Amino acid sequence: MTDYSHLVKAYDIRGEVPAQLNAGLARKAGALFVRLTGAPRIVVARDMRDSSPELAAAFAAGANMAGADVVDAGLGSTDYLYYASGSLDLPGAMITASHNPAKDNGIKLCRAGAAPIGEDSGLGRIRSWLEADDIPVPAARPGTTTSQNLLGDYAAHLNALVPLKNNRRLTAVVDAGNGMAGHTVPAVLDGLPVDVDALYFELDGTFPHHEANPLDPKNLVDLQARVRAVGADIGLAFDGDADRCFFVDERGEPVSPSAVVGLVAARELARHPGSAVVHNVITSAAAVDIIREHGGTPVRSRVGHSFMKTAMAEHDAVFGGEHSGHYYFRDFWRADTGMLTALHVLAALGEQDGPLSELTAGYSRYAASGEINSVVADVPGTLDRVEAAYHGEGAATDRLDGLTVDLGDGRWFNLRPSNTEPLLRLNVEAPLRSAVDALRDRVLGLVRD
Repeated sequence: MTDYSHLVKAYDIRGEVPAQLNAGLARKAGALFVRLTGAPRIVVARDMRDSSPELAAAFAAGANMAGADVVDAGLGSTDYLYYASGSLDLPGAMITASHNPAKDNGIKLCRAGAAPIGEDSGLGRIRSWLEADDIPVPAARPGTTTSQNLLGDYAAHLNALVPLKNNRRLTAVVDAGNGMAGHTVPAVLDGLPVDVDALYFELDGTFPHHEANPLDPKNLVDLQARVRAVGADIGLAFDGDADRCFFVDERGEPVSPSAVVGLVAARELARHPGSAVVHNVITSAAAVDIIREHGGTPVRSRVGHSFMKTAMAEHDAVFGGEHSGHYYFRDFWRADTGMLTALHVLAALGEQDGPLSELTAGYSRYAASGEINSVVADVPGTLDRVEAAYHGEGAATDRLDGLTVDLGDGRWFNLRPSNTEPLLRLNVEAPLRSAVDALRDRVLGLVRD
């Protein structure tokens, strides 16, 4: 048996092309996806990477071989694929490696209605079938593949959810990172009161200017400089498959994703009073405060889209947000969409006269460390040692996702293991920067001892 744990991960299939992922394997994955879902029809979309057309065609051929018809939705962002899955009520596959390097590619899967497929909801079974080379035999009636471009429908759906036509005119610098936002942003923002200053809209899977990963501060430098140079009202940065969006204000300063969670939660709660809002364990306590202040019920979740979407379904949540820049909407089949989040922030800015820095200041109330990684030999043992140290001092602890320690005076931290490496990821928050630094240093001392 071949070990596919390096390829079939917790949330998707992802690896280097062709060493780990190639057309033959994509064909098998397409057939196994049909077996998993039992669907007679599926939808497939792809990003701009050089290997994506071949992998998408192979995945579709595998699904056809297993007897399913395929709707080829063509080029799109991952949230475009979620729109296709939701609007057509079909299981879907997105060929993308998101923000990974150019040599990589991958496959994100969902059930009909954009319902997530993760390790425990199907990917584990696909991995087992691949390892056993248990591939479906060709169906008596192979399926067919037809093309259907849904980009206009996707744009219309988003604009109906967050209308901007009556807002004041804004200038927005948008950094697509040579990823799929270069394809979707023009379609969505066309005709709206937003003058777009486009950075790196050319679709290029080699990412010639910078990695398409806005979570890394070095990849925001060009956007920040451009916002300052042209005096823009806002800057937007999308990752490679455009399911995440990050923001910088008129000064070129990054806006905390937790502040975006609070801002969008307040807007959604105004439309749906009393609803639940899901946040993950590393989202700022400010977002939790704001959810409560606006009459909502905060629901805490593990990090990761499958956990967030499951919690949203269980609580019928109107919105969900992660500090990593993933934002989920009940009106969008509980799926994550960077573009709909961008429309919310643009709408909030355009509905008032102040700058973005003033607008978001009310949603940023605490100091934070950012994520700090530590390589450790014994992840479980290290978590136990840190928990014991703080439990003895009367701090509240939980293990919902890694270890969270709440010291009760606005100071808290979370230590979360990596899914793929011997790492612990530390996030610290406190009312004052000095308190963040002191708590960070103490925890790192325990972790790295």
